[in-house]
Amino acid sequence: MARYRGPLSKIARRFGEPIFGPDKALERKNYPPGQHGFSRKRGKKSEYAVQLSEKQKAKYTYGILEKQFRNLFEKANRAKGITGEILLQLCETRLDNVVYRLGIAPTRRAARQLVGHRHIEVNGEVINIPSYHLKPGDVISIREKSKSLEGINLTKGTKMDWLEWNSATASGRLLNVPQREQIPENIKEQLIVELYSK
Repeated sequence: MARYRGPLSKIARRFGEPIFGPDKALERKNYPPGQHGFSRKRGKKSEYAVQLSEKQKAKYTYGILEKQFRNLFEKANRAKGITGEILLQLCETRLDNVVYRLGIAPTRRAARQLVGHRHIEVNGEVINIPSYHLKPGDVISIREKSKSLEGINLTKGTKMDWLEWNSATASGRLLNVPQREQIPENIKEQLIVELYSK
């Protein structure tokens, strides 16, 4: 399988940021993974290395593989507006990410699994494609049969301005496409655009 199945702490330590959520390992060992950690005698990172690192960080954060990420970039490049901002908006409006942002699942990986196992409905229809692109006005809910599952959180709402959570019906709504300042991820999207534009 192409998807990364290894330790997430190692990836978070590589970027020096808790990209998968709070991580005790990152607090204890705040240096890069590997036998030598900080003592590796490496010179200043090249421009390409910085751009590549930023792209890898975005891919790991959203759990997207290279080909799919490249396709998202092509789509963002064709659209009118700032390419980097549109790329992040496309990542944020994926079904698995919105399920995570609504607080239904504790992580993006868990959200992806819920979607893949047919526990999530969009506008009353079961969707099992994690990369499904949501549009403003779409209603995301938990299947009636799945509401009793252990891993699903029905009470905790969202803190995002562009999403709305209704505890009574255990459903959320995508109010609008998020603007760059509404996306909390620490990603320098301009570096990704520069990398792909070479």
